[in-house]
Amino acid sequence: MERTSLREALSDWTDWDGAGHALGVCLGLMPAEPGWGRTKPVFWTNNVVGNLLYRMLDDMVSLGILDRREEPDRQYRWHPAFKGSWE
Repeated sequence: MERTSLREALSDWTDWDGAGHALGVCLGLMPAEPGWGRTKPVFWTNNVVGNLLYRMLDDMVSLGILDRREEPDRQYRWHPAFKGSWE
C-alpha cells in the first residue's frame, strides 16, 4: 500500500479504527498492510498504542484539524477548512 498523508487518508469519513490505523501509518508506528494484517487487534483491544492513537485523533478534533461524527459509527475526516499557520 502506498503511503499517503493523513489529509489524503481522511479526505472522507472514516471509521475510528481506520482513522487510527491511518494515523499510525503516517507516524511510522505500523505498516500500511492491505486489509490491516496484524494491526487490527491494536484497535479492538485495550492496547497502549491504540489508546494513544485514539486520543490523538480526539485531540486533533479539539484543535479543529479533524471533524468527528457519532452516526452511523464514530468516524473522522480531515476538516475541510483547516489551514495551518504555515500554509
